[in-house]
Amino acid sequence: MRAMALTRAAAGRVDAIEIDTPQPAPDQVLVRVLACGVCRTDLHVVDGELHDPAIPLIPGHEIVGTVEAVGDSVSTHAVGDRVGVPWLGWACGVCEFCRSERENLCPRAKYTGYQINGGYAEYAVADASFCFSLPAKYDNAHAAPLLCAGLIGYRAYRMTGSGTRIGVYGFGAAAHIITQVAVQQGRDVYAFVKPGDDAAVRFARDMGAAWAGYSNSPPPRTMDSAILFAPIGALVPEALSHVTPGGVVVCAGIHMSDIPSFPYQLLWQERMVRSVANLTRQDAREFLAVADDIELETHIRAYPLDDANRALGDVRNGRLSGAAVLIP
Repeated sequence: MRAMALTRAAAGRVDAIEIDTPQPAPDQVLVRVLACGVCRTDLHVVDGELHDPAIPLIPGHEIVGTVEAVGDSVSTHAVGDRVGVPWLGWACGVCEFCRSERENLCPRAKYTGYQINGGYAEYAVADASFCFSLPAKYDNAHAAPLLCAGLIGYRAYRMTGSGTRIGVYGFGAAAHIITQVAVQQGRDVYAFVKPGDDAAVRFARDMGAAWAGYSNSPPPRTMDSAILFAPIGALVPEALSHVTPGGVVVCAGIHMSDIPSFPYQLLWQERMVRSVANLTRQDAREFLAVADDIELETHIRAYPLDDANRALGDVRNGRLSGAAVLIP
């Protein structure tokens, strides 16, 4: 099969390779990849900001495909089923985190497109218990961003609590999905984008943001909470300065530049900063049910598999609105 693989650590690019089509283990399914999203986490892997990936490695953890074969122990999926494969690809099931419904923190967890070969390929194998049925109303390419941008965005969104005014810093794949969820649930979203990026301002407004402006500008009102999708540590004190007492700033990225020192006054009055780590299968079940219940418009730009480096470059340099998706 054809794949695009990271062949040396921190290479900053992937290379076209030909390898044997993998075969599923007893608890796995073989998936023919129909679409795979290109996530900023893929950039962190390819650029070496996430250390010790499996090398060679096929990135990609927003996989949509059909089941081509099932392992002997699999009873949850059948040949022909359409499934989605997300970032969390395996957890031990026995550690204190797994036993307390926090498998996203499992110290032995393995991740699709990081320790497990992912979806920048014609086929992928995945643990059957970490594959999910997808709402039928989304076609393959438009379903792909739901599997990380949607899932991580939703986990971060739930951490913001019940406040009605939510700030979103960085308006890319995750923000454009979760903004639609928040708006349809009756909340106001204030979108902050890179200074000078007027296209992102317009995109945020098109997605329903009540206000959109530059990240160094104050919002029209104090916010109840904020989500940082942009991996820029300096935005943490910036967001805290605009959050009401008792509010929370949620850092949604897997990697972020260092947070600068800031006065305690910004944190005082029970403000809180917290991070999001990975996802759980329950997150996937809940968010996909939400995506099935409401109308979400995922904005995508499709690329042939061989153009994976162009897609990565466009994500790296902010040259697209919404999500990049590879089509094998």
